[in-house]
Amino acid sequence: MIKALFFLITATLLLVKVAIAQTLPTEAMVPGGVAIIPVASGERPRVEYNGQRVLTIKKDDKWHAVVGIPLDAQLGQHKLTVKAVGEEAKVQPLQIAFAVSDKAYATQRLTITDKRKVEPLAEDMTRIQAETAKIVAAFRQWTDMLPSDLVFASPTEGVRSSSFGLRRYFNDLARKPHSGMDIAAPTGTPVTVPLEGRVILIGDFFFNGQSVFIDHGQGLISMYCHLSRIDVKEGQEVKRGDPLGAVGATGRVTGPHLHWTISLNDARVDPALFLRD
Repeated sequence: MIKALFFLITATLLLVKVAIAQTLPTEAMVPGGVAIIPVASGERPRVEYNGQRVLTIKKDDKWHAVVGIPLDAQLGQHKLTVKAVGEEAKVQPLQIAFAVSDKAYATQRLTITDKRKVEPLAEDMTRIQAETAKIVAAFRQWTDMLPSDLVFASPTEGVRSSSFGLRRYFNDLARKPHSGMDIAAPTGTPVTVPLEGRVILIGDFFFNGQSVFIDHGQGLISMYCHLSRIDVKEGQEVKRGDPLGAVGATGRVTGPHLHWTISLNDARVDPALFLRD
């Protein structure tokens, strides 16, 4: 009886784990969106897009590529490269095409009182370049670990003050589009880990202020910026709901808020696609 119960519980847990692993983000095949494309059956294939490895997850007995589409992606046809593994590794890679459609993002104009954060001095550029190299390396990190889920909890309570993809002007100067979601909240509002993973980078950056980067597996990386406090350490394994830090106004800001970025295969994508209201 006890043995049978043990096997029943184990089987149930495995089913729950599989169900969680099969939860997918909302598909949006636009710049800054996510494409979900069936690619193979059998062994997990190696999938690449724009020279970067792509997260693959099994659903309905078939491997699906969960592809991050860059904000600057050209409209029209794009291709995935699907490489077989194991005994089928000698088979020619398969090319799978998908189409990227247009999306019109709004324009946002912001006034930054610290003009140095808009037009950095020459001495600032040395720091910015060194920090950029660290950030690029973090977003390009790859681990074979499969994410526990592809749906995130909201990292903090507040008001969504700036959505993803906004075409931004700081002090009337054009800058890169907004690559995350801003959640406005008072300084000190708790920020919690929205999905388990490992902390791979912590820093106090010129533009991003106090920031944390978490690797969730297979090129799925999240970033949390402008924090007033950081409650985790590099290398720390974190679970959903663990304390991460607190909302702040460090770096280039107009007020206290959390800037939250999600990156897939080194492409910044809309965090709203990974939330379930």
